[in-house]
Amino acid sequence: MRILCVIPVRGGSKGIPRKNLKLIAGKPLVAWTIEQALEAKEALAPEHIMDVIVSTDDHELADIAREYGAEVPFMRPAHLAEDTTATEPVIEHAIEFVEEQGRRPDAVMLLQATSPVRLPGTLERAVRQFAISDSDSMVGVIPIGPFIWTATEPPQAQYEVMARPRRQELTRETYRYRENGSMYITATEIYEKYHNRLAENIELFLLDEVEGVDIDAPIDFAVAEHQLNEILKTHNESSSS
Repeated sequence: MRILCVIPVRGGSKGIPRKNLKLIAGKPLVAWTIEQALEAKEALAPEHIMDVIVSTDDHELADIAREYGAEVPFMRPAHLAEDTTATEPVIEHAIEFVEEQGRRPDAVMLLQATSPVRLPGTLERAVRQFAISDSDSMVGVIPIGPFIWTATEPPQAQYEVMARPRRQELTRETYRYRENGSMYITATEIYEKYHNRLAENIELFLLDEVEGVDIDAPIDFAVAEHQLNEILKTHNESSSS
């Protein structure tokens, strides 16, 4: 299976200006996702080939991406780097580019740099799960408890309030799952047919709770930095033991 791993990063950001360049745990934010993708590429079985590219409109981001080992084979057109631009056209643009080079992918892994906390082995595990499943698309999710409400009139519980389960009784089926935007794997044909990252037979890929950070606000940087430093500390301790 040939996989196109696309990391889309724009130079502009309204919430946190230039956030993809902002240092976090000693590296630019985008660098973490690039390194995780390249580690997965090296760890994959020989029958899986992964191309790791960064799609950006920003020359400084392009230089940093190349410095950390990603391909930046094109600069993203301005009309695909606006505040209102959806992610799917960006991915389709990347697919078309590599296809013209004779590298048509069987599937696309979409990684968002704003979710930099991924445990060692997570992306390799995701590729293996997708490869052996019969799914057409896969989404990374964080397990959460079932005690969810909707603010309708009157409010509606998404669980049986008269038979509240104990936490130790929860199962895969009774948990709820939050899509955090960290990772998607999608058959190329799904993008071409539906212009969407998720369609037809959708598989859930369970991420660890610590991988659930999505950087939207300044406080998220502090949380993500703490988690990244803890992962590095654990890795360094296991390597030295």
